[in-house]
Amino acid sequence: MRVSWRRALVWALRGVAGIVAIPLTYFILALFLGTVPANVAFRPPAEGVDIFVQSNGVHTWIVMPKLNQDMDWRPLVLPAHLKDPRWGAADHVAIGYGNREFYLNTPTWGDLTARRAFAAFFGDGPTLLHVVHVDHPRADEWTRPIRISHAQYQRLAGFIQRRFRLDRGGRPMPVLGRGYADNDMFYEANGGYSFILTCNEWTGRALRQAGVRMGLWTPFEQSIMWRLD
Repeated sequence: MRVSWRRALVWALRGVAGIVAIPLTYFILALFLGTVPANVAFRPPAEGVDIFVQSNGVHTWIVMPKLNQDMDWRPLVLPAHLKDPRWGAADHVAIGYGNREFYLNTPTWGDLTARRAFAAFFGDGPTLLHVVHVDHPRADEWTRPIRISHAQYQRLAGFIQRRFRLDRGGRPMPVLGRGYADNDMFYEANGGYSFILTCNEWTGRALRQAGVRMGLWTPFEQSIMWRLD
């Protein structure tokens, strides 16, 4: 009987160790790969396109001019989609990517539950693009500027544009009435969501696609923002 209890205790300890080891390994990999840069030769050009990366402490958006010589976002993010169409006159758009369930059911931190937090970091399922109309963005504690070349911006814009899911008429698919405020809207997105491809890793992939110096894997907000300080 004593041997059986010892075996049970050993297996219980192994189980606890396994449960602890999985998230610990995840965080260690995120820390390590976030510090190993892609595009090590990146240098901001003297002239180009000024973009921003914006954070709320957990999630990141890429902020871009609504219209320039390289990209016109206006056909995708119509003022009519917004609760207040006047925000359509804003000169920039901030675009982020995330889990559909989390986006639609967590408008404030007070709505955050353990299940939704788990889905945000380790979940899967369908995704949305979150588009916020922003007027005259400026660098601050939560917003980091990056200057990239026109060719780099074209790659960045192409990467993001392809994530908009289009209907049979080639139009974006807004989730009408589900924005958080007067100046934002959710759109159906192409692509999945997982503990590998998180909302912040999507931002990292977009920036790496453009040629910006960024960690090889950026699943957390901190993975993105510390490199832009």
